[in-house]
Amino acid sequence: MCGRFTQTASPQVIAQQFGVTPPPLFTSRYNIAPSQPIAAVRIDPDTTTRTLVMLRWGLIPSWAKDPKIGNQCINAKGETVAEKPSFRSAFKKRRCLVVATGFYEWQVQGRMKQPMWIGLESKEPFAFAGLWEHWQPTEGDPLETCTIITTEPNALMAPIHNRMPVILPPTAYEQWLDPGFQQVEPLKALLRPYSGEESIAYPVSTLVNNPRNDVPQCLEPVSV
Repeated sequence: MCGRFTQTASPQVIAQQFGVTPPPLFTSRYNIAPSQPIAAVRIDPDTTTRTLVMLRWGLIPSWAKDPKIGNQCINAKGETVAEKPSFRSAFKKRRCLVVATGFYEWQVQGRMKQPMWIGLESKEPFAFAGLWEHWQPTEGDPLETCTIITTEPNALMAPIHNRMPVILPPTAYEQWLDPGFQQVEPLKALLRPYSGEESIAYPVSTLVNNPRNDVPQCLEPVSV
């Protein structure tokens, strides 16, 4: 699963990388956790152009009675995302790019779990394959939420964990974002492990174990 990640790119870099207008206020995040707002790119239904929005991490299906279901929907398995009731509608026409610069996973080492940071060696931002939903409660304002799709690990990730988030190449962005493109098999073909050729992984402090620690020190390598 993917339960924590980082987003430390500047607004200008994000705008250039994803073809969106730079956000006016955007802070670096070093330990993003479920239920928090995260930056995502999607197609604006009114302008049909890419737009950067903030979505709450943990997808709540439009039919849900209880928003707590979002706590169980922070990830969607790529192998079953097109069939699962919680995700199949969003998979057809509400796909997004979740902006990230890296993610954390915990590697079992004997009796302990060592947090690892995984990202591009260049530290440039990339995109997780995501889905989003619009949920209207009985009372109050609507919520827009999202999930991150996962797949089997690549060679870099295999010794660390048995799953990893789907990282889309820039060449796939247009097709993934297009709500008019709804062919299941070509979309599922995009949900494969990232090649990992430009990726790195290194151990970090157990500071990341607590989501309240959203500080640069979370990213610093440690000796183990």
